Amino acid sequence: MIPFTGESLFYLITATGILMTTRQAPQTSLRALFNLLRYARGYRRNIVLAALCSVLNKLFDIAPEILIGIAIDVVVNQEKSFVASLGFVSAKSQIVVLAVLTFLIWFGESLFQYLYLILWRNLAQRLQSDMRQDAYDHVQKLDMSFFESKSTGTLVSIMNDDVNQLERFLDGGANEIIQTMVAVVAVGSVFFVLSPSVAVLAFTPVPVILWGAFYFLRKATPLYADVRDKVGALAGRLSNNIGGIATIKSFTAETRESEQLRAASERYVQANRKAIAVSSAFVPVIRMAVLAGFLFTFIVGGFKALNGDLNVGAYGVLVFLTQRLLWPLTRLAETVDLFERAMASTRRILDLIHTPVQVRDEGTERFPGPVRGDISIDQVSFTYPGSNAGVHGLNLDIRAGSTVAFVGATGSGKSTLIKLLLRFYQPGQGTIRIDGLDITTVTLKTLRENIGLVSQDVFLFEGSIRENIAYGRPGASDADVIAAAKTSESWEFIERLPDGLDTLVGERGVKLSGGQRQRLSLARALLKDPAILVLDEATSAVDNETEAAIQRSLAHISHGRTVIVIAHRLSTIVAADCIYVIEQGQVVEQGNHQHLIDRQGNYWSQWQVQTGHA
Repeated sequence: MIPFTGESLFYLITATGILMTTRQAPQTSLRALFNLLRYARGYRRNIVLAALCSVLNKLFDIAPEILIGIAIDVVVNQEKSFVASLGFVSAKSQIVVLAVLTFLIWFGESLFQYLYLILWRNLAQRLQSDMRQDAYDHVQKLDMSFFESKSTGTLVSIMNDDVNQLERFLDGGANEIIQTMVAVVAVGSVFFVLSPSVAVLAFTPVPVILWGAFYFLRKATPLYADVRDKVGALAGRLSNNIGGIATIKSFTAETRESEQLRAASERYVQANRKAIAVSSAFVPVIRMAVLAGFLFTFIVGGFKALNGDLNVGAYGVLVFLTQRLLWPLTRLAETVDLFERAMASTRRILDLIHTPVQVRDEGTERFPGPVRGDISIDQVSFTYPGSNAGVHGLNLDIRAGSTVAFVGATGSGKSTLIKLLLRFYQPGQGTIRIDGLDITTVTLKTLRENIGLVSQDVFLFEGSIRENIAYGRPGASDADVIAAAKTSESWEFIERLPDGLDTLVGERGVKLSGGQRQRLSLARALLKDPAILVLDEATSAVDNETEAAIQRSLAHISHGRTVIVIAHRLSTIVAADCIYVIEQGQVVEQGNHQHLIDRQGNYWSQWQVQTGHA
């Protein structure tokens, strides 16, 4: 015999709920439900308690109909009633007993309703919060290639709207499943005890109702999947348009973008309309089945009572309980609607959580001492999926403390090399070593905390200047923040601001100029004090003053650290110890500025163009 534990009760309730709602549902919904239950194993105690309160509430809820029948029996039969057989002989004492029972039943129903509402809603809040957190934590581990193939709006929609959709189902739908199941079993049991023949007739519409629920569920599954896709596309468009509002305004494209948003919104409306049309048809169809069951009980039970084959009180119980038996099944329409929306959302959430991570943090090593910054790139190759772009068989040796530069046309592989160094991507072949240690054997935290990145596309977080500079070293003192700001030549403009370091930069730093944002990005990297500093096109989109400021900063910060500069402006790298010219993912020239000029090769040609001598 299998021991009946809390866990077995959890699975019993789960299995019964599945049978009630998804017995013939598409496999995708079943799979999503089982995956959700597997994810929620840690909440099984909460689920059991909430389900138990739902069961007890429903049992108390159907008890008043039974008391009404017993009351009728008391009035009609008095000393010969069912209550009299329990020792309460007088009709008045029987009424008092029924009144006390009524109070206790209503109290119990109210108590367990309060408890199941508290338990289910708290469970919904806890589960949705943890699921959103797990999704976000996993997204942070995913590779950069994932973000290049997914829109921000879609990801936000999954972690917000889809999680909220699941919460709405747990708030009400799960309780409806359990209480419908309890109503059918409990009321059906009473029916078969009082009159098996009437019970058979009363239960006749049940298969029709269940068939209708499953039929509409099958129809609704692809429709609600389409609804989730459309809302994700709509969220993506909203996110892109708000982020690109300056571009929209500059091209006076407000009307065009408004029309495109209206079209996306209309597609969402139409997808919902199709799903609503299917789910709304359920209640009218099932209502007639409920009517048939009620008429069977009303007519057949009435004839049996008139013939003396059925107690009048029992007939009253059957009539009142018929609707208790059948009418809750009509709410399967709403439950199915909530369930299918929730399962469509669950699939998207769990698919996101289970998206495989290509660049795994499997390293266990730490650098044995302070990182010097020696970098060795041995036969490294990497190509982006679906293209030949990338790097091919690169061999480089960068000495610790040196300043090196990479130049080349857009798409030649310069930034790809930096992404490989930071392990944003995994090389297809070859090895990258820092201080002789293979970077795949080092933890990602250890690797990246020793590399500072200043990119062309500066991202500042909404908050103060102080918070943005100290982002790489939370808790840094004001003295350290100011020192980093001075080294990056940011302090001069920060001092002129009314609130100084407490100045709010706005979303993505919109309140600052491009040059100011770039200098703060450099200060942020410097405060981190990395052994290796990477400037990826850091001066390509700034004014001459900012470029000169960054150049002066480099003269100070290059001492004692390895500096890697990717640049289009050759004037910014003339002092580099070594310059690598990259074409189509391979190094075609290397040397210092003068050496490359003397060779009159590719670098010399670019220099001639940029200095106006071509």
